Amino acid sequence: MPYELSPETAERPRSAYRWTTDITAPRTAHVGQTITVKAHGGDDSAGFLHQLCLEEKGFGQGWHQENCSAAVEGDARVTAHGTSARRGDLQFRAVLYGLTSPHDQNPVRLHASDVVMVHVR
Repeated sequence: MPYELSPETAERPRSAYRWTTDITAPRTAHVGQTITVKAHGGDDSAGFLHQLCLEEKGFGQGWHQENCSAAVEGDARVTAHGTSARRGDLQFRAVLYGLTSPHDQNPVRLHASDVVMVHVR
């Protein structure tokens, strides 16, 4: 479902929009140690509520969601805690979605963070 821009955002050039999607995670962790990944993000060009999800990839699996924030106006924040039962590399990224309502079943992917790697030893 397309969204409508307000007159304020419709007049701004695309280069004037501000968006952020940042993620932090430890570089290394030990097997069985708790790994905490935090992210925050927002987009002032969207006429949306924002939801931020943390995704993980590792051990031959594809990307899958670990945790998502609630749908909020403005910047969203999310934290995930987990442990790894084996050695190897885990990758994490944060993905920012735009929603037209808190219960939107078809969110729009707005931005993704850079991928961060956690080496489990």
